[in-house]
Amino acid sequence: MINPTEVNSLIRLLDDPDSEIFEHVYNKLFSYGAEAITYLESAFEQAFDPIQQERIANLVHEIQFSNLKNDLKLWNQSGAFDLLQGILIINRYQYPDLDEQKVINQIEAIKRDIWIQMMNEASPKEQIKLINHVFYNIYGFSGNTANHLDPQNSYLSQVLETKKGNQISLAIIYSIIAQKLDIPVYGVNLPQHFILAYLDESMQSEFESGILFYINAFNKGFLFGRRDVDMFLKQLNLKFDKQFYEPCSNTDIIKRVLRNLISAYENLGSAEKVRELNELLNIMEAPPAP
Repeated sequence: MINPTEVNSLIRLLDDPDSEIFEHVYNKLFSYGAEAITYLESAFEQAFDPIQQERIANLVHEIQFSNLKNDLKLWNQSGAFDLLQGILIINRYQYPDLDEQKVINQIEAIKRDIWIQMMNEASPKEQIKLINHVFYNIYGFSGNTANHLDPQNSYLSQVLETKKGNQISLAIIYSIIAQKLDIPVYGVNLPQHFILAYLDESMQSEFESGILFYINAFNKGFLFGRRDVDMFLKQLNLKFDKQFYEPCSNTDIIKRVLRNLISAYENLGSAEKVRELNELLNIMEAPPAP
């Protein structure tokens, strides 16, 4: 437990003109971690000095970013099994006070509305047709074509609020919901596009990997086949590569989300965000612990 009197005394020293004192105070408060945030936020509201306000805001961000890096590293090194947990960690970069339970409840509500209408003997295409009906027609999700480079398209909480996202954010929500319904839909890391594959685990062969068909979550759940992927790669002048056809890992999905965010913030000229997101990308590119 931290001592409130000591913390508040340290916070009052944050605007000290002596750089050595400031650095010592800053490091001491940083060492308290998340426990200090409530005190810092309260002091921010009461502060009139712009230097002190800026220093408090920077310190809160540093603590939150440090915690986020630790959480991402832990998620990645423990196998990256839960995609929803991974994308919620990334969401906290822009929205550190995010009510994660609210996001989980929103996804559960969509899942429940599909589950209520699900027939036991539905074929794979019938299952997808139902998901598409609920996801696009009832909930109104669509691709954000008007403002495709907006970083908000990559934050799950915002996509659930606005019902607009980019290829990968819509595909992430779609696949999480499908998997919660025991429907085997997984992400495929196609260049310049992110798609989904419906996997029939009972018919895996050497080449086809048991993929029945592909789904374009950005285009209202449009279904297409392997030859369409062939054509798309041909247009991009890319040679055959197995990874363009098969499900990718959750780690690959999160890395792609981070690259999208880096690109979006580069476009906006936000150099500090680009630097921090590259730090997160480096964490994801480190090999998992043995």
